[in-house]
Amino acid sequence: MRTRIVTLLLIAASFFQLNSSARVGWPFSLASVRATSRLAQIPAPEEVLGFVPGDDRKLASWNQVLEYFTALAKASDRVKFETLGTSTMGKPFVMATISAPENLSRLDEYRRIQEQLADPRKLGPPGVRDRKAGELVKRGKTIVLITCGIHSTEVGSYLSSMLIAHRLASSDDAEIKNILRSTIILLVPSLNPDGVDIVKNWYDKTLGTPYEGTEPPELYHKYTGHDNNRDWYAFTQVETQITVDKIHNVWHPQIVHDIHQQGAFGSRLFLPPYMQPVEPNVPKQIVAGYTELGNFMSREMRKEGFKGITTNSTYDAWSPSRAYSHYHGGVRILSETASCKIATPITVRPDQLRKGEGYDARRESANFGPMWRGGEWRLRDITNYMTTAAFLLLRHAAENREEWLSRFYEIGKEAVRPRKKGEIYAYKISMSENVSHLVDILDRAGVEYAWLKDAKNKTIVGMRVFNFASSSYPSGTLIVPLAQPYGSFAKAIIERQYYPDLRDSDGHPQSPYDVTAQTLPLLMEVEVKPVFAPFYPDLIRNAQVKHEIGDCELTGRKSIALYRSSMPSIDKGWTDWVLRRSCEEYEEITDIDIRQANFAQKPRQAALGASKYQVIVIPDQPPATILNGYKAGTMPPEYTGGLCHAGVKALREFVEQGGTLVCLNRASDFAIEQFKLPVRDVVADLSEKEFFVPGSILRIEVDTSSPIAKGMPKESIAWVEDSPVFEIVRTGSGSGSARGRPALGGGSDRVNVPEASVRVIARYPTNKNPLLSGWLLGADRIKGKAALVEVTMGKGRIILFGFRPQYRGQSLATYPLFFNALTAGSP
Repeated sequence: MRTRIVTLLLIAASFFQLNSSARVGWPFSLASVRATSRLAQIPAPEEVLGFVPGDDRKLASWNQVLEYFTALAKASDRVKFETLGTSTMGKPFVMATISAPENLSRLDEYRRIQEQLADPRKLGPPGVRDRKAGELVKRGKTIVLITCGIHSTEVGSYLSSMLIAHRLASSDDAEIKNILRSTIILLVPSLNPDGVDIVKNWYDKTLGTPYEGTEPPELYHKYTGHDNNRDWYAFTQVETQITVDKIHNVWHPQIVHDIHQQGAFGSRLFLPPYMQPVEPNVPKQIVAGYTELGNFMSREMRKEGFKGITTNSTYDAWSPSRAYSHYHGGVRILSETASCKIATPITVRPDQLRKGEGYDARRESANFGPMWRGGEWRLRDITNYMTTAAFLLLRHAAENREEWLSRFYEIGKEAVRPRKKGEIYAYKISMSENVSHLVDILDRAGVEYAWLKDAKNKTIVGMRVFNFASSSYPSGTLIVPLAQPYGSFAKAIIERQYYPDLRDSDGHPQSPYDVTAQTLPLLMEVEVKPVFAPFYPDLIRNAQVKHEIGDCELTGRKSIALYRSSMPSIDKGWTDWVLRRSCEEYEEITDIDIRQANFAQKPRQAALGASKYQVIVIPDQPPATILNGYKAGTMPPEYTGGLCHAGVKALREFVEQGGTLVCLNRASDFAIEQFKLPVRDVVADLSEKEFFVPGSILRIEVDTSSPIAKGMPKESIAWVEDSPVFEIVRTGSGSGSARGRPALGGGSDRVNVPEASVRVIARYPTNKNPLLSGWLLGADRIKGKAALVEVTMGKGRIILFGFRPQYRGQSLATYPLFFNALTAGSP
């Protein structure tokens, strides 16, 4: 009824204008009436949701989002809406394709144009490629992918997706029409549909209580939480796989606009260019593209009166863990808008504004301004910043269509050129147990490769024979040439990283945006060597190897418990994923379970059926949050308290009676402190100037005589990030007192102390640089120190990992250590 009334009123107004002005002729007026009528038939978000996206204290469910986009696509010939797959928890993963109707009717044609520009080899021999590319550039459209909602507490983006879609579907402004004619927009309302409802349900539950605006006491992605933003070269999660397989690899977008939120007390908005460093394999055209586009967006927003905008700060372009497009011809525009309390307004005092990496929110500078001086900050402010930035991006994409397509072609042209003397021509990868995992990743990313079938420098792929001008390779060697469209992606994940030593004016290291290393062959224990001898194979993609993780060795056992803190731990989610993928059966235990000692009374008798669990795993988490959880008053009472001393007592009894407690990374410090173990963390009190390792791959030496090291080589790797480094102490309280005499560095790797025996399973080398890939300051401080120890206590044991052996589902090299810790016999 409301829509019909609005339609009649608008038609009447147009008719009145038509008859009262001689300057307006009939053809124009009839067009106006038709446009007005069409506009009134396009549903606005509030007609479906019952509120305008951005209203205070209002969130939409995922079903409401689906309902709105379905209604929009039904009413508008500018919108195509489709389901691409199913999320981790079974929700539809969807995308809206928005463009002019005539473009939507020719999508296959524009996809073919993209494919040819992405891979210039498809245009024929080098002599004709530029001419054919020029013809395609004139016909093609700028492909823009807009992704929202990967971090589900950042609610502004998925709400903004409906505002963006509605304006594109309904507006007849000249600017919008040009955008629709010149671009094809791929709009993903949420990269994590499950999290939309997790956050909304918690927010609605706590609305009007003292806990309104808090984050849910569970991961908003079942397995990865916030790390679903870190999966874009390993492709472990189904949402990542859908996005890569069904969007990136189909459409090869020139621009990806990734809409995020950041903290409440810094800038109001971040836009590129990114701060240093830039990962070396990112093409220079990509850097030029995000610099030009980001500067345009920030400049135009400042003209429109938006404040608190920063560029060239905070976020770098180092890790490919999110920037898939940077290695596939597309510029990534990350936007980060300041947050409120989910959908609840906040008031920010001027003195609460703080410095960020590369700017100060309380002082204007060349890359920050004009000043936002504090005050009220609402969800409507967030959606205003987001939608304005998005339409400026689309305007630039439309007005510079040929430039974007030409740049895209130049990236592909540079990628496929023959390599020069001194450059790496290819990588040769030896067969090993884990090589199929690496091949799966290369294959999903569109990387071309070939298997060597014999030892005579010949390999057959399909019906082709390729000759390699170099010495013979062993049968089964995998060849990955770099003169191909996505050779830069292969190189970025295969080679070792050398992160620059960046310091501030006081000498403190500047932390990376994410981590500093992503060398998958090291993480997966796969041997890779560069090939410098020239060869020119006409390679095709070969995707014959597929592998599902897990041999299901432990299926049927439920003697393992995975600790789930009341304060969500991302590493718990990854541990959950790794265990499930390995077909391991286990149960979760909570703070309350442990405090009440419901998990077991006599674990040593498990073989007789009297115990529920033999092993308890505590994933990586700061010791204080394990012990204390949320503070009283910050969350509902049932979520506060952590393990507390009652839980510590119960865990001690569990171990003393024969159980195994496995502690990962920072959880090891919790065990050292609470159980007064004869081990200390030698880097715990060091400043970052003295010791700093922000997500790097280090070398370890392994005692292969230990059951925990069964199947491991004598030298392996450790993923080290906020990690403890161990030293055994002979005397003292055992809690890490610096007064205790260290036992390492002079002989036995097993030390007996009162009530405990400590054995070193893995240590950092004494005479080698521990760093294999990434960044490490203070290497000498950890040489010869322990990375993995086993402490016997009573009839049981505590296994302390000084690293994350199951890091983001990538560190297959150290999976055996983790699984052996769960299954190896008691000492």
